[in-house]
Amino acid sequence: MPVIDTFHDEETLTLTIVAEFAAPLERVWEVYADPRQLEQIWGPPTYPATVVDHSLAPGGRVTYYMTSPEGEKFCGLWELTAVDRPTRLEFRDYFADEDFAVVESMPGSSCVYRFEATETGTRATYESVFDSVEGLRTVLEMGVIEGSTGAINQIDGLLARSGTANRANSQPSELA
Repeated sequence: MPVIDTFHDEETLTLTIVAEFAAPLERVWEVYADPRQLEQIWGPPTYPATVVDHSLAPGGRVTYYMTSPEGEKFCGLWELTAVDRPTRLEFRDYFADEDFAVVESMPGSSCVYRFEATETGTRATYESVFDSVEGLRTVLEMGVIEGSTGAINQIDGLLARSGTANRANSQPSELA
């Protein structure tokens, strides 16, 4: 499984998840840069995501909803603050209503996703900083660690289906 560590810290209001993938840095980045690939991994396995808008640039937005097994829709949005392809993605993450307006009564967070090449592929560090300890506790009680771990662990399957897993260090073949 890609997720190798999860931890939260109420003093710094952070939730951090670390994962490793047997795929090149650029390939892992593409999972987030392509809305159709993002849909395949954003929600937990039983809550598939549908990406509605996808502007992965500073000032852009990503809007999506996840559908529960019972058919309920849970909407969310990212407001992008910084993008440094293929190593860093920063955004505000919010719960949203069906019109993709921020739900003020739910916790928001500032997220930084970092991707770095390793000898075996890519290491991803997903860090969320919440606005309050209550907000962090709320998402923990909602099962964010289990849901996020389940979602991130789907990336290996997507990479395997696209034939890029286990080719992290492969070199292009020389033309004869």
